[in-house]
Amino acid sequence: MKVVILDGATMGEDIDFSPISRRFETVIYPRTAPEERAARIAGADAVVVNKVVIDREALEKAPGVKLVCVFAVGYNNIDVDYCRGRGIRVRNVPAYCVDSVAQHTFALLLQLTESLSYYDGFVKGGGYTRSGLANHLGRPFHEIAGKKWGILGMGNIGRRVAEIASAFGAEVSYASLSGAVREEKFPRVDFAALMRGSDIISIHAPLNDKTANIINKDTLALMKPTAVIVNVGRGGIINSSNLAEALDGGAIAGAAIDVFPAEPPEAEDPLLNVTHTERLVLTPHIAWSSVEARARCVGITAENIAALEEGKELNDVW
Repeated sequence: MKVVILDGATMGEDIDFSPISRRFETVIYPRTAPEERAARIAGADAVVVNKVVIDREALEKAPGVKLVCVFAVGYNNIDVDYCRGRGIRVRNVPAYCVDSVAQHTFALLLQLTESLSYYDGFVKGGGYTRSGLANHLGRPFHEIAGKKWGILGMGNIGRRVAEIASAFGAEVSYASLSGAVREEKFPRVDFAALMRGSDIISIHAPLNDKTANIINKDTLALMKPTAVIVNVGRGGIINSSNLAEALDGGAIAGAAIDVFPAEPPEAEDPLLNVTHTERLVLTPHIAWSSVEARARCVGITAENIAALEEGKELNDVW
């Protein structure tokens, strides 16, 4: 069984690929450009990617590929229809980063709403020492307790965030755009009601036809001017230009973003050019990437490849 990993660098320099490499013949490329994909996977049985696009163009000259694995929950970079038609199995890693993403959701929120960079700079820059006061209240903040927290996407991650938000004392509700009806301990509301009524909105949904660009000029206009939004789902769910306008115009109080429509974003990305930077916190798509989560991701992927080799049942993304 030959395994080709096309973008190993996205998993970090500290990651250990031995759960895969000690069991299978493995070739690891740190990065792969679009024009390099076909040649690199030509002799592979299994292809593993994080962000590299695997589509018809990449796979047509690789007749031996039987499995495509994604080092991620989302798999919108894989042409699932083409793979299904050719009998190529496709596996993601659905629950490896639940705790990591949930933790980062709150890190982003607290960094934004408590102005931690400002206060850290105030102390380290000598402002606190020079003030002569025992405290400094330059940027007031509010408690999570008693606030209405709306979750878009009540999957494994959304559910964990809901539990933690509830422990903080927030009143949690959620909206789902998938149409799926499930028993949840938190009330479900329609999307417009979620946007109107929430003080905090966090996004944990996948990017698909129903979620793409769903946070736009019209839906941002539904939000309270005191509300904030956190996106740790996918960048294409939010219209970046519309969000930048809402932030600079004071239509909403703030946003914390870990994901972008294009990654890395171009220098012209509207979110990199917001004037009121104090209303915005940005991180480079790291919510998923705790050391523990990345190790789990590699281990589960190794088991998925082994299952194919041993003829065991695979639960494909479809």
